[in-house]
Amino acid sequence: MPLSIEGLWTVAKLQARLARWLTPRFSRAASLPKPLLPTEAQTSTTTISRSDQTLPQPAISIVIPALNEASSLPSVLETLQTAANVEVIVVDGGSSDGTAEVARAMGAKVIESARGRSHQQNQGASIAKSPILLFLHADTRLPQGFDQAIRHTLTQPGVVAGAFRLAIDSPRQGLRWVEWGVNLRSRFLHMPYGDQAIFLKAEVFDQLGGFPDLPMMEDFELVRRLGKVGRVAIAPSAVVTSDRRWRTLGILRTTLANQVMIIGYLLGVDPHRLAKWYRHLGKPRR
Repeated sequence: MPLSIEGLWTVAKLQARLARWLTPRFSRAASLPKPLLPTEAQTSTTTISRSDQTLPQPAISIVIPALNEASSLPSVLETLQTAANVEVIVVDGGSSDGTAEVARAMGAKVIESARGRSHQQNQGASIAKSPILLFLHADTRLPQGFDQAIRHTLTQPGVVAGAFRLAIDSPRQGLRWVEWGVNLRSRFLHMPYGDQAIFLKAEVFDQLGGFPDLPMMEDFELVRRLGKVGRVAIAPSAVVTSDRRWRTLGILRTTLANQVMIIGYLLGVDPHRLAKWYRHLGKPRR
C-alpha cells in the first residue's frame, strides 16, 4: 500500500499542533521523573568535568548507546576515524555478542550501563569531556565532515541544538517517501528524532537535566524541551540509518505504529504502556 505525501504531512502537522496545544495544559515535563544520571560509571576512566581542556576546543563527545550491536558498530565507528577533536563513548547495555570488545578494538571508550537508551545516553554524557554532545544510534552512520557541520550549526544565532537529515540504507522506493516525510517535518517543524543524531551544547543538556527517564520517547521529549529554550536546526548533510525496523513490520505498518505512539504520548498515555505495546509488535525500539 503506497504512502501518500498528504498523509505524512497531515500527521506531522497534527503532532506539532498537539504538542503546542497540550504543553501549557498537560505539562509532562513537570510530572516526569528526574533523569537517572549515574553517580559512578563502571569504567576505568574517571569522570571529568565539562571544563576539562585536555581536548582542543570545541571538541565533540559522541555517545553511542548499544546492545548487541557487534555487527553494526564497525561501519559506524569507521566513519568517525577522520573527524577532528572528537571522543567516542560506547555505552554497552549488557551485550552478549562482543559489542564492547569490538568498540574497544576500534579505539572507543567503553562503559557499562543498565539497559535502556535514555539511561545509557545519560551515563555516557556524564563522563563526556567536551562542550558539544552528539547522541548517535548504533545502527546509524554519520556523513563525511559531520564534525564541522555540527560546529557550524551550533554557531548560528538562537540555535541550541541540531540534527541531520535522514537517509535510510535501502533501495526500496517506499522508504524514499519515509525519508521525505521525516526531512520535511524536521525542516519545517524543527522536530528531529533520535535516529537523526541529535547534537547540542553540553551546558544546555545539563540545564535540561539530560534525557528524561522514560522507556521510550526520550528523544522526542528532549527535543520538545529544547524547542522551548531555542531553535533546533537541521544540518544539510544526512546520516544513513539501517532499514531493519521497516523490514520487520513493513513500511506502512511501521510508519503508522510510530505515529500512533507519538500521538498517544502527546495525549498522555503512560509511556510504559506504550513501550509494552511497542514491544508486543515485535520490532526494535525507535
